[in-house]
Amino acid sequence: MAHTRIRKFNTGDTYPEQNLDNDLCQAVVTQGGKTVWLRGQCPQSLDDAKNIDSHDPVEQTHKVMQNIRQLIEEAGGDMSHLVKVVVYITDVRHREAVYRTMGEYIKGVHPVSTGLVVQALARPDWLVEIDGTAVIPD
Repeated sequence: MAHTRIRKFNTGDTYPEQNLDNDLCQAVVTQGGKTVWLRGQCPQSLDDAKNIDSHDPVEQTHKVMQNIRQLIEEAGGDMSHLVKVVVYITDVRHREAVYRTMGEYIKGVHPVSTGLVVQALARPDWLVEIDGTAVIPD
């Protein structure tokens, strides 16, 4: 089963005023398979829930995306099975750094994406949280 990605686009085209390069789409159609609902991932270790020692949005986003990749792989899939992400950031000025870093992990994948700027996350040191959904083929 291949996911059908409807109206693929790159954020470099839709947001020319920002230095972004994310492969996204307007909709993803799946059929069958195993759905993996990911909890919002934060910049902390999956093994011991300790925060990484960084207040840099790029480093935090790398950890978040590594967690997402690890969880999808533990479920038996890979990043190509990612169909949706919801990105929460605490400062709109971090948007470009967060999305550029996330883009490294979703190049060629084209998930749907929603982005929100929020007042705060569960811990004051967190600058970014990303939740996702993956559908792993049967």
